[in-house]
Amino acid sequence: MTGCADKIAAEAAAASLAEEVGATRSMPADERGVGAGAGVAPMRANGARLTRSGKIKVRVPNPSNVALFAVLAALALVTAFALATMDYGKVAFPAAMAAAVDDFLTMMLQPGLGGHFTLPDVVEGLFVSLALALLTTFIGAAIAFVLGLLAASNLSNRAASNAIKVLMSVARAVPTILWVLVFSVAIGLGPEAAVIGLLFHSVAYLVKAYSESFEEVDAGVIEALRASGASWWQVVFQGVVPEKVNEMLSWTFIRFEINFVNAVAVGAVAGAGGIGYQLFLAGSFYYNIHEVGLIVYLCLAVAVVLEVAATKLRKRYLVQR
Repeated sequence: MTGCADKIAAEAAAASLAEEVGATRSMPADERGVGAGAGVAPMRANGARLTRSGKIKVRVPNPSNVALFAVLAALALVTAFALATMDYGKVAFPAAMAAAVDDFLTMMLQPGLGGHFTLPDVVEGLFVSLALALLTTFIGAAIAFVLGLLAASNLSNRAASNAIKVLMSVARAVPTILWVLVFSVAIGLGPEAAVIGLLFHSVAYLVKAYSESFEEVDAGVIEALRASGASWWQVVFQGVVPEKVNEMLSWTFIRFEINFVNAVAVGAVAGAGGIGYQLFLAGSFYYNIHEVGLIVYLCLAVAVVLEVAATKLRKRYLVQR
């Protein structure tokens, strides 16, 4: 009886195995996991989009991408239509473009002095613009630090925070050049108007950057210091500033670079002098493209030096903290 039962069990197992093999052979190759279509069905089941050859599509169109490309295409068509239908008067557009390219190449490839300025005069103007940017950034950072603390919702009451944020938004909405023009009319031409005009936008910019950094401080740290009896200033200098000093200095470096560019731009407008005023004279009064090229290269050199210095200082004194 035992031998007969074993024989019946063996025959049943063999029949079951034969059925499984037959079912597997009847399945498509991609579902069996073999051949060129191996793994396609599982990937389709997981929602992956495949090409006809079975490869996964890396770039899948979605509504936002389609809308972006549609807007860019529409802007390109509008620009092309405007250039084609614009009234150029007696100016031949192709000839004007060729002349502009030629002037640009002359400016970049043949910089030099044309007798209107000396090299010491240009260098002195460069340092005047740097001094304007440095003074504006230093004063602006000091004011923005206090206002940023009052604008941070986790360090101040909601009414004061919202009021400061609204005022700073209004100040940022007015371009720097307009602030400079306003104070040029109010107090007269000179470096004072340039500094005050640059200061308004610098303070508004840094208040936003500082306050948002302060609001990212862990609430548990602030609550722990308050629970231990720390005053408001102790919370600021023991819990907030040590954690956010890197971000504050990074934003300040960025603003210093922006202020240098703005100091060059408003040098002629506010009568503050500097290399911006010399650039204005060389380009709009003397029409000397070579002097314009030299001044542009000096400004580019200063921008590169500031970027390198900021990077080195950050790596040496900030990142390692």
